[in-house]
Amino acid sequence: MYNKKLVFWSACTGMLIFGICLISLGSVAPDLREKLNLNDVASGALFSILPFGVLAGSLVFGPVADRNGYRMLMVISCLLMAAGFEGIAFTENTGILKIYILFIGLGGGIINGSTNAMVSDISDKNKGANLSLLGVFFGIGALGMPLLLGLLESSFTFDKIVAAIGVFVLAAGVIFIFISFPPAKQESSSPFKGIKELSRESTLLLIAFFLFFQSSFEGIINNWTTTYLTGYLSVPQNIALYGLSLFVAGMAVMRFLSGTLLANVQVRKILLISYVLIIAALVMLRFSGTHFLSIGGLFLLGAGLAGGFPIMLGFVGEQYAALSGTAFSFVLVVGLAGNMIINYLMGIISQAFGIQHVVTVAFIEALMLILLCMIILKRLNKHQ
Repeated sequence: MYNKKLVFWSACTGMLIFGICLISLGSVAPDLREKLNLNDVASGALFSILPFGVLAGSLVFGPVADRNGYRMLMVISCLLMAAGFEGIAFTENTGILKIYILFIGLGGGIINGSTNAMVSDISDKNKGANLSLLGVFFGIGALGMPLLLGLLESSFTFDKIVAAIGVFVLAAGVIFIFISFPPAKQESSSPFKGIKELSRESTLLLIAFFLFFQSSFEGIINNWTTTYLTGYLSVPQNIALYGLSLFVAGMAVMRFLSGTLLANVQVRKILLISYVLIIAALVMLRFSGTHFLSIGGLFLLGAGLAGGFPIMLGFVGEQYAALSGTAFSFVLVVGLAGNMIINYLMGIISQAFGIQHVVTVAFIEALMLILLCMIILKRLNKHQ
């Protein structure tokens, strides 16, 4: 037996940690460059390790969760990330630093997938709304890391702050040892048996490719918006960074509303609102003549993109409850692959045709999301 409220808040803590994990390297990159005397090539190599770690963790967690349950995964992910944070804080060796960054990515991928699948498992209804509430804590963690560094940098060195975060993550892992989580679903089967079966499910494939474009859409906004604002719209650097924070804030606010006030609103209506916000935001970004409208467009864009992952993961949890962990692994890995592929292509497009085409790519991604969403909803209605 397990306490659903306790499990939910444990999942929220894990998602908070994942938010910290995903933004951590970018937040401390300037300090690491100075401490280890890194050039642009070395810094780029470090940045490339984290997403590979997250991808690997996302692939592993699902089959293991279905076979062995969630407790072991939650504890191991915290141990990996705690070791990673302590390594970043104290290592003087660039080669060993890469291993620590891989630990953070691997632990982050495991805890992200585990917390989403876990909340889906304990939600008898409103899976999408509960997953939206869970996603709020990702936003808190992602916004909190740079804010924490900014507030404490005058009193503490960055390595002490990062080390303290590592202690917090380790403490969470110790607490998870004593919490009862949902049990394993497939105790007698091979942990990777379900992947082959699920890969033949056409509806799951459609959701996976939806998340391919959803994840890459979020990725190009996170990685290229600051360059677009400063290089194409001549927005000052500090205002551009503020706008990126508003993008994350818009996502967090919309997920909070989706999990509370809008919890009983039909999914179709939430998605319709989301795509209206996305298109309006992209028009503002492309044709706005003022800094205020550009920054406002980023807030709306975050709000519009907020529903993609929670709603689609809710569908996965409902349709594939018997192998929810493995199903979540499958769609999350495809989503992360999309993030990496489209971001790489965006770099080629930007160099060849100009950074202004980040909005062009975003428009194409929005159209793909709308098309896939319509097909998915139609298929789900037929199944029902």
